[in-house]
Amino acid sequence: MRIGHGYDVHRIEEGKPLVIGGVPIPCEFGLRAHSDGDVLLHALADAVLGAAGLRDIGYYFPDTSDDTLNMDSRIILARAVALAEERGLKFEYADCTIVAQKPKMASYIEEIRTSLATVIGTDRDRVNVKATTEEKLGFTGRGEGIAAHAVCILSE
Repeated sequence: MRIGHGYDVHRIEEGKPLVIGGVPIPCEFGLRAHSDGDVLLHALADAVLGAAGLRDIGYYFPDTSDDTLNMDSRIILARAVALAEERGLKFEYADCTIVAQKPKMASYIEEIRTSLATVIGTDRDRVNVKATTEEKLGFTGRGEGIAAHAVCILSE
């Protein structure tokens, strides 16, 4: 078994669409990024790449490339899983946490789990998603950004 950890954060930007885990979230702001800014998909892609012993998503999807401008982050996660599979590794499980003061994520968790499982090509029971606030502490607590953590297990 191999374990990988991923973390991502993006600053809030008024008037942009918010997408987390491949799911559009109705909100007055989105996240500033070169791609679509999906912090959860970025964190999970990094966790998969880490478990596979590969480089981070910035190496494979640089924010200096026109090819990745406004890219749907489901492509990033799918490619990370494909790279792991090319190394003979199989996705087993992921546990993810969204860190956001707002919007409240509870009503979107199940849809996000389904979205992640679909992109990965696995059973929904192999993907867990949680959300938390930071009790108004730090940049996420002040509503300046949203972060995500992900841990993933791959098997040989």
